[in-house]
Amino acid sequence: MNLFDKLKAIFFYRCGQETRVIPRILQLRSHWLKSEKESVRLQEAGISKEVMNSAIAQFCLEIIAKHGEPASRLCNKDPLTLKMGSYVIELFPQAKFLFMVRDGRATVHSIISRKVTITGFDLTSYRQCLTKWNHAIETMHEQCREIGRDRCMMVYYEQLVLHPEEWMRKILKFLDVPWNESVLHHEEFINKPNGVSLSKVERSSDQVIKPVNLEAMSKWVGHIPDDVVRDMADIAPMLSILGYDPYANPPDYGKPDSWVKDNTSKVKANKKLWDIRADQLLNRNEVYDKDEKENNNSNSDDTEAQGDQGGAGGSETEAGGGDGVAGDMPRNAG
Repeated sequence: MNLFDKLKAIFFYRCGQETRVIPRILQLRSHWLKSEKESVRLQEAGISKEVMNSAIAQFCLEIIAKHGEPASRLCNKDPLTLKMGSYVIELFPQAKFLFMVRDGRATVHSIISRKVTITGFDLTSYRQCLTKWNHAIETMHEQCREIGRDRCMMVYYEQLVLHPEEWMRKILKFLDVPWNESVLHHEEFINKPNGVSLSKVERSSDQVIKPVNLEAMSKWVGHIPDDVVRDMADIAPMLSILGYDPYANPPDYGKPDSWVKDNTSKVKANKKLWDIRADQLLNRNEVYDKDEKENNNSNSDDTEAQGDQGGAGGSETEAGGGDGVAGDMPRNAG
C-alpha cells in the first residue's frame, strides 16, 4: 500500500510517479558543497548560494508541476528526499514531509525479493542491506526531527495498514486537507482520469491495485538468515529506536480494523484473479524483461534507498520506508 497513491485519490491532490531526477539533483548539489575545490570554482564562476538555490528550486518545481496533470496541490514521492529535508524546506518553506517508516526487515526483504536495484545495496546479503537501511533511516529520522513536527510527520506503515481511517484522518489534518472518504478506497481510482496513475516499472504497483490488506505485513518472516536474525539488534539499532522489537519474528504490530481483516481474506481467496489483473493493468512482463537485461548490462542506478508501501515506503526504491513532500502549488508552477 502506497500512502501517496491514497493522496492521489483526492482529485485536487496530485503526486505523480517517482521522478528519479529530483533526488539526483539534490545529491549533486550536496556533492558540490562537500568539495572545497568545487565550492571555490562555483564562487569564482559567480554562482552564489542564492543563484544555486533559485536554480535548483525552479528545476524541482518544473519537474513536480509538469510531470503529471495540473492540480491545486502537488506532492513528490521520490525516495530519500528527506535525507536532504532541511535543504528542501529552505527551498520550499511551506512544504511538508510525510515520513513513512516501516520495519526495516520487511523493507529489506522487499528490496531483495523484488530485485530493486539501489546503489550500494548488495541484493545477495540481508546483513549488508539492513546495515544500509539503518544508515539511511537514521539520517532521515534526524532530518525529520530537525525540521520539526509542524513540517514533518512520521507515519508508521504498519499502523496505517492496520487502522487506515484513523491514520488517514491524522495525515489529512496535518496537510490541512478536509476529510475525503475516497482515500480509503484508492484501488477504485486506478488509471482513471485524475486518479491513481500506476508505473509499470515501480516494483510495488501490483500491491497498489489491491484494497488495503495485511498481505505484505510479515512476508519477511522466515527469509532472513539465522545469523542475521541473531545479530539483528546490533546490525540495525534503529529498529529499537523506532519502537520495533529486533528479536520478535514477527513482532506484534497490533490488531487490524475488521474491514481490513475482511479485505485480506478476500485478497487471499482471489490471488489468481489479482495476479491476472496486475498483469493486465501493468503489462509488466515485457517491461521487467527489458529492465533485467539493462541491469545485467550496467549497474549504474544512482538512486539510493527508500520504502515499500511503504517506506518507504515501498514500491519504489526503498530504504527508509517512504517519504514525500506535499504542498500547495506555487502560482508560478504553470
